[in-house]
Amino acid sequence: MIDTPPSDMTPRLPLKPASFAVAALFGIAAIAFFSAQSNAADDKKAAIKPALTVSSIKPAHTTLPIKLAANGNIMAWQEAIVGSEANGLRIAEVKANVGDRVLAGQVLAQFAGETVAADLAQAKASLMEADANAADAAGNAARARTLQATGALSTQQINQYLTAEQTAKARAEAAKAMLAVQKLRFKQVQVVAPDDGVISARSATVGAVVPAGTELFRMIRKGRLEWRAEVTASELGRIRTGMAAQLVAANGTTLTGKVRMTAPTVDPQSRAALVYVDLDPTTDKIAPPKAGMYARGEFDLGTSAALTVPQEAVVLRDGFSYVFRVNADQHVSQLKIKTGRRIGDQVEVLEGLPPDAAVVAAGAGFLNDGDLVKVVAATATTTTTAASTPSK
Repeated sequence: MIDTPPSDMTPRLPLKPASFAVAALFGIAAIAFFSAQSNAADDKKAAIKPALTVSSIKPAHTTLPIKLAANGNIMAWQEAIVGSEANGLRIAEVKANVGDRVLAGQVLAQFAGETVAADLAQAKASLMEADANAADAAGNAARARTLQATGALSTQQINQYLTAEQTAKARAEAAKAMLAVQKLRFKQVQVVAPDDGVISARSATVGAVVPAGTELFRMIRKGRLEWRAEVTASELGRIRTGMAAQLVAANGTTLTGKVRMTAPTVDPQSRAALVYVDLDPTTDKIAPPKAGMYARGEFDLGTSAALTVPQEAVVLRDGFSYVFRVNADQHVSQLKIKTGRRIGDQVEVLEGLPPDAAVVAAGAGFLNDGDLVKVVAATATTTTTAASTPSK
């Protein structure tokens, strides 16, 4: 009988040293792989840097004026034409020129008055003769009236004396009227200014013989100018008499004025109406406004509440306006906005921006939607916007 060994005493094959080496290599490789992945993630995370260092601001709630823009010409308030009242006289002297300021009654031109003086002397002599004839006829008529009851004179003769008296009296009145005409002609030898103003045109020439009614001078009454602004029919209802206006002339002069009146009609061709603005006198002697000069201006319609951001915070791209909102994760979002009025460096935002949003104050043109930024506090020297510096 053969004895069998117990089961736990079954002989086992000894392990080879190569198996241990392979297992160790696999472990080392796994550790190296995971370590490389971790280092790559850390390097990638460290490589993400802010695209820009910026400061953020919030939109400001303010009050902005409501303006109505218009264009038009600067014209004379009233223009007076000074003409010749005398007929066929020669201009002997011209005493005013274009640009001169004149007073009412001031002599502008002088006609040669020898002919008029002679006619005046003749009229005086004719009046004296007529007065003498009238006195003689009046005496004859008085004597005829005394003899009327005696019958010494016939009724026909008496009537002749009375008629001669009336005729002589009428001739004396005619001579008196002729003398007045000659005196008026003599007065018209001098061409005088009808009002205070500025001479704007002169056509009078020394030596010229001009007929009655010929224009010699043209003047701006009182030196007053007005702005005739053109507005559309829909805008006309917003303008009121006495409303303030500010305008800039073509030569750069800034002027102020008030609305005097609006035109009662609208041009059927252009559908525009005129607004007459009385301009305040200007002390600018270097570039004073001139009649006929083009000017652009605005009417002050009042004020209204507005939401504003600095001009540097607004970016124009593809014809639209954008701002960049700074989110809590320091990334920016590009917001499309609708802008309105512009006062100084402030731009009104009508649509597209929440009132409590923080936006990039300056340098927004270097950003794109989703960029990471570094937000810093605004410096003490910055008032409305903060300077942006690219991050290295």
